[in-house]
Amino acid sequence: MLNVKSLSLGPVQTNCYIVSNKQKECLIFDPGEESERIIKEVRKSNLNPLAIFLTHTHFDHIGAVDDIRKTFNLPLFVHEKEVSWLSDPSKNGSAKYAELPNYIVGLPEKEHIIRNEQIFEIKDFIFKAVFTPGHSPGSVSYIFENDGFAIVGDTLFEGSIGRTDLIGGSMEVLLKSIHEKLLILPEDTIIYPGHGDYTTPGVEMEMNPFLHGF
Repeated sequence: MLNVKSLSLGPVQTNCYIVSNKQKECLIFDPGEESERIIKEVRKSNLNPLAIFLTHTHFDHIGAVDDIRKTFNLPLFVHEKEVSWLSDPSKNGSAKYAELPNYIVGLPEKEHIIRNEQIFEIKDFIFKAVFTPGHSPGSVSYIFENDGFAIVGDTLFEGSIGRTDLIGGSMEVLLKSIHEKLLILPEDTIIYPGHGDYTTPGVEMEMNPFLHGF
C-alpha cells in the first residue's frame, strides 16, 4: 500500500506529491516551489527519494526541481515535447509575470525523457505514464492502477478542467484526453490534481459542468 503526501507550494499553491512505500522509498511529483519544505518533509519522514516525475513544465510545477534533484541526486522524468520548456521562461510561463524570476531548470538526461506511453516499475512502484495533452502539449498523467489513484497535473480538477489559453493549449484536445484517458478509470479512482482537492472520475462525470455535452 502506497502513501500519498500532498504539499501545496508556491504563489499559486501547486500540489507536489510525495508517494512512498513501506520500505521508506519515495517518488516526487511536480516539485513546484519551496524546495526547503519538500526536503524537510522527506527527511522528517526518513524517506529515500528515487526519482522526480513531472506532469508538465509550467513554472509553478518545476521551481524546486534543481534543488531537489541536486540534494538527493535524482533522475528527472519529463515528456519529450516539453524538455526545452524547462530552460525557456517564454515557454514555461514565468516570463509573463514581472514579479517572478525566470524559471530556468537544467535539462534531464536523454534516457529520462518520456517518449512513449509506458509502464514504470521502480522498486515496487508500478504505474503507467499516459499522455493527456490539452493544458500543455506534453502533459502526462501517472496512473497507479493497482493502488487506485492517478496524479494528473493540470488536466482535470474538482469541478473544473485545466486552462487552455497558454502555449500549445487546446480545449478540444484537453477534453479528448480527459474522456479517453481519465474518465475510463474506475469511478472510485482518486484523482490527484495539480491544484486543489482530490476528486474521482465518478464525481466529475456527474458534477463537472465542463464535461457535459462533449
